[in-house]
Amino acid sequence: MEDVLEVYTRPSDPRFPQVCFDEVSTQVLRETRPPLPALPGQSRRQDAEYLRAGVRNGLLVGEPLAGWRHVTLTERRTTVDLAHQIKNLVDVHYPQAERIVLVLDNLNTHTPASRYTTFPPDEAKRLTDKLEIHYTPKHGSWLNMAEIELSVLSRQCLDRRLPDRVELTDVVAAWEADRIQPDARIDWRFTTTDAHIKLKRLYPSLQE
Repeated sequence: MEDVLEVYTRPSDPRFPQVCFDEVSTQVLRETRPPLPALPGQSRRQDAEYLRAGVRNGLLVGEPLAGWRHVTLTERRTTVDLAHQIKNLVDVHYPQAERIVLVLDNLNTHTPASRYTTFPPDEAKRLTDKLEIHYTPKHGSWLNMAEIELSVLSRQCLDRRLPDRVELTDVVAAWEADRIQPDARIDWRFTTTDAHIKLKRLYPSLQE
């Protein structure tokens, strides 16, 4: 926890951009009957029954200090999908960075092995060498600012029935375009000092 909190105290530096990564799954749901439109004094109504049309995974990367976010939708959430996301991060989004400071949780797909099982060894090493990885602790995913972004995305866009991947992609793209603004930066205020006070029960009790 303190390692991640230290990262958040660093000033913005284009040579070492601070990037957070997280994932979310959402179901594609189709209506069985056309919804009834809204009327004066009455909200739009839809049948409780629906059809499941698969699951899509949203891989979100963001640079909180710059107010930048990007969501990639995939049909699966495998080590290969994550490895290609890392490659895009290195080669497309931050090609000029000396090293990307990456905060993410410690799922088993979030290890260097994902790159070595996807790319040739030289390419996997090149990508790995461009990363400075900081893992959030177990049960501490709230320390990942990408989780905040996914919470906003879920509340603003994914709390409805989206019938197919096309509409899901359009909705997420519109949200992303609206969120990429300088005033949409995350102002992180929870510090190590705060942790020492508010989470005192989690630290070892030392007796002299």
